Amino acid sequence: MKCIYLSPSTQQFNPYVGGGNEEEYMNLVADSVARYLNEYGICYYRNSTDMNVGDIVNSSNSGDFLLHLAIHSNAAGEGSSGEIRGSEVYYFPTSERGSMLAQIIADNMKTIYPIPENVSTKTSRSFAELRRVKAPAVLVEVAYHDNEEDAEWIRENVDEIGRILALSVKEYIDETYQCPTGNMGEVITMGGNLNVRREPNVNSEILTRLPNGTVVEILDCQGRWYKIRYNGQEGYAFKHYISAE
Repeated sequence: MKCIYLSPSTQQFNPYVGGGNEEEYMNLVADSVARYLNEYGICYYRNSTDMNVGDIVNSSNSGDFLLHLAIHSNAAGEGSSGEIRGSEVYYFPTSERGSMLAQIIADNMKTIYPIPENVSTKTSRSFAELRRVKAPAVLVEVAYHDNEEDAEWIRENVDEIGRILALSVKEYIDETYQCPTGNMGEVITMGGNLNVRREPNVNSEILTRLPNGTVVEILDCQGRWYKIRYNGQEGYAFKHYISAE
């Protein structure tokens, strides 16, 4: 079975507003990612905190990994320190798989980050973990640790951030999953409501919200979305919140 390479930050020298540092909190996020990957049956290899970026790249390239997931937090440049908020997902400009994974992560992060419009994908040629690794790679800047609200959001949502990243990995791996057209499916949201949208896009109009346990008909698949029918109304919903029969 092929595995993924999980690479939380080893930059303990980047302090968080209010205490702690980047290495500390990104490794806590990675702990959460690992727990959810175990639940999904997805194997992983993880860097260690004594590695530098060269060690990490060499370690990743020593195996045949499905993807390379680097997990970091951000800081604004001189002159705007503490003033910027947002979540950014980077990929190498020529990597189609990296672009696909980055978009999956960004779409999912928008569901938990308090300012969804500040979640974005970006290309970069400068990050070694994008430029030099063999596997399709993304580098997630979860939020800005020099911003008080973002730093607090990370602290309070470590497990949820890890869950979203692991779910995104699962969605990426499941892109070749056969569509269960014509089957019934049950909404599984851990108690919340599932948004059903007019188009398969997180910015599309919400048609309705379905509570946990709702049974729907699966009409078609489009990437990470199911086209569904419920009470005569058709729309799109994230397929990993629907358990197909």
